[in-house]
Amino acid sequence: MIKFSDVSKTFTIGKRQVHAVQDVSLEVSEGDIFGIIGFSGAGKSTLLRLVNQLERPTKGSVFIRDIDISKLSAKQLRKQRSQIGMIFQNFNLLTSRNVAGNIAYPLKVAGYNKHEIKERVTELLEFVGLSDKAKDYPEQLSGGQKQRVGIARALASSPEILICDEATSALDPETTQDILRLLKKVNRELGVTILLITHEMHVIQSICNKVAVMESGRVIESGPVFDVFTNPKHTTTRRFIQSVQKDLPSDTILQEWQRNNGGKLYRVIFKGSSTVDPLLSTITKKYNVDFNIIYGSVQELQEQLFGNMIISLIGDEGNKQKVLTELSNLVEVREVDINER
Repeated sequence: MIKFSDVSKTFTIGKRQVHAVQDVSLEVSEGDIFGIIGFSGAGKSTLLRLVNQLERPTKGSVFIRDIDISKLSAKQLRKQRSQIGMIFQNFNLLTSRNVAGNIAYPLKVAGYNKHEIKERVTELLEFVGLSDKAKDYPEQLSGGQKQRVGIARALASSPEILICDEATSALDPETTQDILRLLKKVNRELGVTILLITHEMHVIQSICNKVAVMESGRVIESGPVFDVFTNPKHTTTRRFIQSVQKDLPSDTILQEWQRNNGGKLYRVIFKGSSTVDPLLSTITKKYNVDFNIIYGSVQELQEQLFGNMIISLIGDEGNKQKVLTELSNLVEVREVDINER
């Protein structure tokens, strides 16, 4: 549905050129909740602004439904933008208008009549759970309620795409979860494709089905969330994942292990049904090898079970190698580099 094709965006600041986005190629399918994550300055906000042409690419093209939007006329671009809703970190509500007035504003600009506006506003207030707040003003609302108004306003023109620019960054954890559940409802019940940027990995983990990781203007890793979480390739991706999913024991435990035991440690990744099968116990018994579990966890990710275990093996070296070989045919096994954190 949305396709970035070899897109770059360069800004000239004085005599200096800033390469905000560099050679990005990505595809967002219809119905996705696609997350773009990166630290401050990674280029994710600039990439997002290319979708509605608030910024135009220096190189490459952005396509929506196979249409190169950079080639649209001003009139065609206005029509295209009406199909793209946007919500912001700081809500951007009109303080002079009440809740109903904020939601109605884009409909008035688009030329809807009073009856259509009233009907649509009522419908959206109910959808976001604010039917009793229609006459309240933004200053009377909590942060979560303000963001719900922002979402309702973004949905007013029934867009196909919803862009979320750090939509939960200003909210407390409980309110963040409420807003993320609402965004999932928007995706599920209205069929809206959501493209969001964040620096919070728990947001990606909670609602996205796909993710791209950006660094210095480039996409360094992308794919289905389950695949990226369970097998991150890049150091920056691992840093984000470790912020929500502790996948190694602490430095203290590792140092204690080295002092008292030494030897190699192995990470065993269990996915799906393998998380409940006694593979490790069965295979080590087969070769008369014992094992120690140094660290481990099982969690649900994207409605799939994912287990992460750090183990050591005790026994004959040849038999230990046989255990590793057989286990590797069934699950992912790799030697732990304690410096990988």
